[in-house]
Amino acid sequence: MGCVSETTSSPLPSADRPDIAARLRDALLGASFTADGLLDLLGAPAYAALARSETVPALRATRGDTPLETLVRLFLLQQPVPHARVADVLPVDACLEAGWLTRTGGDEVAATVDVRPYGGPGGEDWFIVSDLGCAVGGAGGIGSHDEGVVLGVGGASTTLAGITVRTPVACALDLGTGSGIQALHAAQHATRVTATDLNPRALHITALTLALSGAPAADLRQGSLFEPVRDGETFDLIVSNPPFVISPGARLTYRDGGMSGDDLCRSLVQEAGERLNEGGFAQFLANWQHVEGEDWQDRLRSWVPRGCDAWIVQREVQDITQYAELWLRDAGDHRGDPAEYQARYDAWLEEFEARKVKAVGFGWITLRRTGTAEPTVTVEEWPHPVEQPLGDTVRAHFERLDYLRSHDDAALLAAHFKLATEVVQEQVGLPGAEDPEHVVLRQHRGMRRATKVDTVGAGFAGVCDGTLSAGRILDAIAQLMGEDPVLLRDRTPAQIRLLVEQGFLDPA
Repeated sequence: MGCVSETTSSPLPSADRPDIAARLRDALLGASFTADGLLDLLGAPAYAALARSETVPALRATRGDTPLETLVRLFLLQQPVPHARVADVLPVDACLEAGWLTRTGGDEVAATVDVRPYGGPGGEDWFIVSDLGCAVGGAGGIGSHDEGVVLGVGGASTTLAGITVRTPVACALDLGTGSGIQALHAAQHATRVTATDLNPRALHITALTLALSGAPAADLRQGSLFEPVRDGETFDLIVSNPPFVISPGARLTYRDGGMSGDDLCRSLVQEAGERLNEGGFAQFLANWQHVEGEDWQDRLRSWVPRGCDAWIVQREVQDITQYAELWLRDAGDHRGDPAEYQARYDAWLEEFEARKVKAVGFGWITLRRTGTAEPTVTVEEWPHPVEQPLGDTVRAHFERLDYLRSHDDAALLAAHFKLATEVVQEQVGLPGAEDPEHVVLRQHRGMRRATKVDTVGAGFAGVCDGTLSAGRILDAIAQLMGEDPVLLRDRTPAQIRLLVEQGFLDPA
């Protein structure tokens, strides 16, 4: 189900008819056109296939004439449906008037946009609007050569939504809003939401997504990156799933940065600092180059603006051939003229080699505006599975930074700690050996980290229940092991700091 080339010229529903959007929403909910309703109707395999833009299983599952089957064929599968059949489910004439539906000749109507149910984090029934055939965003291949197309929800969209800190804020900014999913999430905890996009069609579709989901309207502004933000305007939360793909030229607006290399992501991060209120968060997905002779972590540290703590997590690395193939397939180039595909592939590799790029990293960047004299920048690689949503984990990471900054070693030894929930201890060694080679603490929540600890660290963590101070626990361990308590107190705070920073221990 690829996007057709006429997408950007096809008319969109009216964005200034909230009354009709509300009536359409009521009709969709009345027919159980929701994430749960779809799963019940289609079954898990067909439902999962839809997320891969595969429609045949869903077509087979909607051969009946129930209201829900009618809506699935109309809005998800883009099939023409008899007018009379739609009239039993929707306010069809109002939807035709407002442009949600169009006549296709004969006695049939068709949808003008894709409308996809989306379950909110609190069980809300939302709807994501996108261009026809483009409900699935991101690599994997909608096969679109249409530069102005507006995609729906992909893995990147849901990843960003999951890692975003969800605390009540006065004002939030969604840069490059696309179909509006980040603005929709932000509207649940921000008094005011501003959404920007270079593509005016995306702003129109964001307005439809918000209206059809029953969310407050956003302040929609056209422009690139921070251009639409007024001088002196600041925010408590900034989120962006930007067009981060590193490609030769800006061929596809929805994915290609259009700047040299990873300059778009670098500019976005560097300019965010001055747009944040004190304590505010900026959270992005990004690609970055691994350049020959350069430490990729140093490259990213250089992006962090002054006055901001940062936590940067590299989730994946691809060599330049894998990367070029991924995004050429995303645009469907592999299905076209082989000579043209080869030429495009060659152009990508030429540009990478000219900049001495050997690989491309992908991950998350979180900034927090801080008044501290020495901000903390953490850059790490963590390709392992995590437990979404991670917003609370991200917020807790920065709270722990504040705690550690305000506690020197003496204060740390006087403090009380608790072992975090669902942390287990694993002992690794040869079968039958009297002592393990090493001990591992492993989290089963959040980042699901694992870290090696020595005997003292394992014993210390196991005793932490908030009742005794760290110093008292170490004195007891020293007595048990026959060690000098002063030396143990002297060498252990660094290990305690690491366990607190990584979330294995919580200040009691």
